[in-house]
Amino acid sequence: MGGKDHDTRAIPGFIKRRNRINEGFSARRISMLESPAYRALSLAAHRVISRIEIELGRHGGNDNGRLPVTKQDFVEYGIHKDGIAAAIREAEALGFIRVTERGRGGNAEYRQPNLFFLTFANSKSSKAPTHDWRNIKTAEAAGALAKAARANKNLQAVAIGARKKFRNRVHKVALKPDPQSVPENHKSPDPQSVPTRSGHKVYPLSISRAGARYPEARSTQPYAGYSSLPIELRFLALGLTSAKNFGLEKIGGAA
Repeated sequence: MGGKDHDTRAIPGFIKRRNRINEGFSARRISMLESPAYRALSLAAHRVISRIEIELGRHGGNDNGRLPVTKQDFVEYGIHKDGIAAAIREAEALGFIRVTERGRGGNAEYRQPNLFFLTFANSKSSKAPTHDWRNIKTAEAAGALAKAARANKNLQAVAIGARKKFRNRVHKVALKPDPQSVPENHKSPDPQSVPTRSGHKVYPLSISRAGARYPEARSTQPYAGYSSLPIELRFLALGLTSAKNFGLEKIGGAA
């Protein structure tokens, strides 16, 4: 008894389990693991895909295509904050995810995360997987797409970030106290510069910050990412107008 050939089905009350994994899991096809696109993924792109899979599991296998994952979620999962955008572009260009809706930054009440779709995952309440990674046939094409996607920054997002940094620098300079404006009589301090409990002085906000109204939140428009394009157009969207630079006979690496 107790050997490998013992038939446990004869034991009264025995319940046969469907599998030996007694918690949530995510299945990946062997053909996907062997694909050129999968082998071209960087570590950051792997973590992006895995974190979105975790989100799908937390939704009970539902809502694929409407999976919200924030920047902070990616950071806590081990992706450097400066590499998140490039990793998302890479995973999307190689056909493993789609950004179905672009989020927006700003104040907490107006902030919205990106919404994602996993192209290889089966979901209970979403459309069937599209397996866009299958469109990439060679390692050369996969490497070219990954490299171009990481370098293909959103110029509009870069400009917005530069403006934010400039405004922050200007605001810090505006809040810096003028030494010549410190009251001579220290027994009667300026009420606008009374120290707080934390030891920092409170200075009046600039007129623009005090009088401006933040714009109302608007719903973001659906976003058609790289993975929704045919492989030829995907190369063109990433700026790869000449496949000869990557040793490919045709766009997309087809023989």
